[in-house]
Amino acid sequence: MRLATLAGAVALTAGIAFTSIPAYASPTPSPSPSAPSARAQGDGMLQALQRDLRLTAEQVRVRQAHEATAATLERRLRDRLGERIGGAWYDAGKERLSVGVLNDKDAKAVRDAGATPVQVRRSEKRLAETKEVLDRAAKAADDKIYGWHVDVAANAVLVSAADQASGERFVRAAGLTAGEEVRITQGRAFKPVGDIRGGDEFFSPTDTPGTYVACSVGFSVDNGGFITAGHCGKAGAITKGHDWSDQGVFAGSTFPGGDYAWVMLYQGAKWATRPWVNDYNGNNVKVAGSQEAPIGSSICRSGRTTHWRCGVVQGKDVTAHYSDTAIVEGLTKTSACAEPGDSGGAFISDDEAQGVTSGGAGGCADGGISLFQPINPILHTYDLTLTTTKRSGSIVGWQDKCIDVPNSDGVEGQRPWLWDCNNTGAQLWNFHRDGTIRNFALCLDTAGGSTAAGAAVQLSRCSGAASQKFSLTTAGALVNTNSGKCVQVVGAGGVGSRFELGVCNGSGHQKWRKV
Repeated sequence: MRLATLAGAVALTAGIAFTSIPAYASPTPSPSPSAPSARAQGDGMLQALQRDLRLTAEQVRVRQAHEATAATLERRLRDRLGERIGGAWYDAGKERLSVGVLNDKDAKAVRDAGATPVQVRRSEKRLAETKEVLDRAAKAADDKIYGWHVDVAANAVLVSAADQASGERFVRAAGLTAGEEVRITQGRAFKPVGDIRGGDEFFSPTDTPGTYVACSVGFSVDNGGFITAGHCGKAGAITKGHDWSDQGVFAGSTFPGGDYAWVMLYQGAKWATRPWVNDYNGNNVKVAGSQEAPIGSSICRSGRTTHWRCGVVQGKDVTAHYSDTAIVEGLTKTSACAEPGDSGGAFISDDEAQGVTSGGAGGCADGGISLFQPINPILHTYDLTLTTTKRSGSIVGWQDKCIDVPNSDGVEGQRPWLWDCNNTGAQLWNFHRDGTIRNFALCLDTAGGSTAAGAAVQLSRCSGAASQKFSLTTAGALVNTNSGKCVQVVGAGGVGSRFELGVCNGSGHQKWRKV
């Protein structure tokens, strides 16, 4: 194949992008309706919400407006009711916030504020304490116990189990009784968490029923997803992970003109973004930043078809003429080969992210070349932040133990605990540019947004609330900037100990460092 000059158009083989794959291995359940966690991200997110929630475009807009109001109202009412609150939740049927209350005075305050009061018997604080009893008995849970959590709408702690008898047996082992406050529900076993790494494969459906395209992950972003090639999927298209489990939705996609996209992960889908690229040799290459490499620099790429391939940067600002209707500008040319299915995969030079695979000419058997879409314009276009090791790491403290997400179960309301450091994803925290500390697409927070000493530290849906802002000082204190109090280990500080806010005193229980 003849190529034009680097500054001009490049004629490339079509089809380098992806491979069509039958859906015989694909699970059939649709994505969780509650998955998209942010406000609409352009037409792509609007379409996804319409599909998954079975709403019209106007209903989506109305719902989002109501949800935004509910979020603001919840923070205000939590401040007013304090520990008396029985929980808060958005009621789609009533199109407004519902708040659990314990007395008529609080019910009036909730009603006057514009929310719906719901009389309950137990405060959110009491339910959290009941759940902690189960947490402490976690070792008594066998393989028929799938998990437990506070359900504020039910005003109860729900234990998910294979059957009623197994659930009751576990509850008794914890010293509790199954009933109104602790209820047994039949559930399914949780699946292990999947890490999002550059070069890993993912799938998205084509316009032909029953078929999927296979592409590769580019790089994780702090916004709760990853970037990839635009031709891998249209805005609003769903994605499935390498194990065919539900993963996310294309929140934005550009092709032709450019060739880039980003996928927003579903909350609760058990995928976690990591500052890594898969080298297909059993290791993860760490991503430290996105400093652009000059022409002539060595560069490597990762993808699901040809795995880990390297070459040099040969030219920049390349225009690719894939077809008369598919012209892409601003690409970078390299001597690293690529083949169908590698599209979207990561290009990295040393530990600096460079871009995502767009296309190529030839293959790995005949000295082919490749093109990638530079990363920084992608981040700028979608206002994304690259997930890097500079902002990620373990938080090590008391007795050289780490802040850990129990059993990698990243769910809202989960309380991290102190655990032996083990370099797993459950201990890899991202220090976001907005002052939040994140893992599993959730933010470190205080229960109910409390600023009081003794307030429990937990994971919450990232909302921009002041209670979710933390700062790791040079003195080694992890300060909740909203309260001015420090994160400390509860009690003696053994394995499994939880965390709370305390008046900063410089004690060992309040000393932390990022590793």
